[in-house]
Amino acid sequence: MSTRFDPLAILRTPYLFFTGKGGVGKTSTACAAAVALADSGKRVLLVSTDPASNLQDVFGMELSNHPAAIESVPNLFAANLDPEMAVEEYKAKVVAPYRGILPDSVISTMEEQLSGACTVEIAAFDEFTTLLTGEQLRSQFDHILFDTAPTGHTLRLLQLPAAWNGFLEESTHGASCLGPLAGLERKKDVYEQAVRTLSDHLETTLVLVTRPDRTPLLEAARAAQELREIGVTHQIMIVNGLLQKPESEDPISSGLYERQQTALREMPEALTNLSVFHIPLVAFNILGVASMRQLFKPTEPVSLEAALKEAPPRLPSLSALIDDVEQAGIRILFTMGKGGVGKTTVASALAVGLAERGHNVHLSTTDPAAHIETLFGTDAGLISLSRIDPKAEVDQYRQEVINQNAELLDEEGLAVLEEDLRSPCTEEIAVFRAFAELVERSQDQIVVIDTAPTGHTLLLLDASEEYHKEVARSTGLVPDSVRKLLPRLRNAKETAVVIVTLAEATPFYEASRLEEDLKRAEISVRWWTINQSLAASGTEEPVLKGRAVAEVPWIREINKRAGGQTVIIPWRPKEIRGVEQLTELAHLH
Repeated sequence: MSTRFDPLAILRTPYLFFTGKGGVGKTSTACAAAVALADSGKRVLLVSTDPASNLQDVFGMELSNHPAAIESVPNLFAANLDPEMAVEEYKAKVVAPYRGILPDSVISTMEEQLSGACTVEIAAFDEFTTLLTGEQLRSQFDHILFDTAPTGHTLRLLQLPAAWNGFLEESTHGASCLGPLAGLERKKDVYEQAVRTLSDHLETTLVLVTRPDRTPLLEAARAAQELREIGVTHQIMIVNGLLQKPESEDPISSGLYERQQTALREMPEALTNLSVFHIPLVAFNILGVASMRQLFKPTEPVSLEAALKEAPPRLPSLSALIDDVEQAGIRILFTMGKGGVGKTTVASALAVGLAERGHNVHLSTTDPAAHIETLFGTDAGLISLSRIDPKAEVDQYRQEVINQNAELLDEEGLAVLEEDLRSPCTEEIAVFRAFAELVERSQDQIVVIDTAPTGHTLLLLDASEEYHKEVARSTGLVPDSVRKLLPRLRNAKETAVVIVTLAEATPFYEASRLEEDLKRAEISVRWWTINQSLAASGTEEPVLKGRAVAEVPWIREINKRAGGQTVIIPWRPKEIRGVEQLTELAHLH
């Protein structure tokens, strides 16, 4: 049995990174830990590096790139690393020294080069390393906590100091595919210091947050291993939402307890040497400072007096959504939403359901941390599967560009091109091209796409037009698949977006912001899916019923926002794996 998590006794280093799979409670745990440390008299800065940050929902106030005091918690400050704001500040910093010195035409060229999607990553990275190495900021706070994006994005963020440092060390031609590198080269020593800070066990602790469930534990193991390899070795793990052994015979709680215990017994080897702590499952949502202060305290007995006074609205099941997609003749189907809400499972059930009806279906994922292969095992039934693997896409893209230019450039020109293609920016372009080619398959098949958590997906879609310019600049050619991509995504007769959410505040707020961003990109949402609903499961166990009661107002809110286009999937005791269980999910009525 692990020890209950106590932030005051366990969190010692100045820099604390909270990471893990989407939906495991990183933000809740990081916020509650920050509040506890601040309440004990420490000066604390809490920073979200997630492009889809929820800190503003948790504290009920707007946040920016610059630390702001949290009024209800003395000693606590918070900031969001907003990518767009970071880009504007970064552009201003890079261009300012040359204004009035270089001709206006050169300044315009610099600004154009700084308008690409790669600049978003570079700017956010620049802010991140500044926070990690700034002596003045460090002297103002006892602890700086980073609430990070889901694992895949965070791995990339933490690996970037070494990646950029390596790239700049090897760069001999002083050229790059992008202008922003001019700004990076001047700060090489900062990246070296960032690498040293991340590797120092007296400076940095990596807090892996997980649920006691198989998939989040697998992802935690992957993150632990990859971050060890780049020197981030001081790691601990928090198991969030551990259910105490139920005393009743309620089948839902018994199923959940057994599922959690099995997952912990079968914990991946990469996690077995870590110090492991746990937070018990609580009967309330973590929203607002009062609930955060309650999270680490002993669990109070749950009163059922407030239990379901009125039943949740009756909503259709997943089969109604499949009926609609089939009748409308949709060819491209996206599942989107916050990390950890079950997008992969819902996408897989939709694909299996459509294939069963005789359609030729291809299921793919753009999520670096997705688990489609483990979900299906060795048998994908009637559908074909793929994933966009960033490493494989980069290798293919580099070779393709070199082949295209082999006869056009001399030896020195090819050397410069190869150096350019080793830039970490190349990955963004290569992944985007693969995404466009995936959508192109819809001419012959129904393509179901399981997307990465919200922030990463938005960066991918929102940047479509900018990528036209970057791809053209890098290769001189814009593939047909890239050129047709946006019109296809905007065509409601061809493309449908299904937002997947839980009946909780944070996933709903994030999904609502996603819907607004999609509207601005002229992409419409067709259905909302409420996944893993305890209110729809019929549980009577006190803690779970407390959570079921808390779901009801959110179910009403979601259905209202969706204009009645909502389906609901009850929480199921068994982990969904294999074609048979996915088919069962698709057939639920």
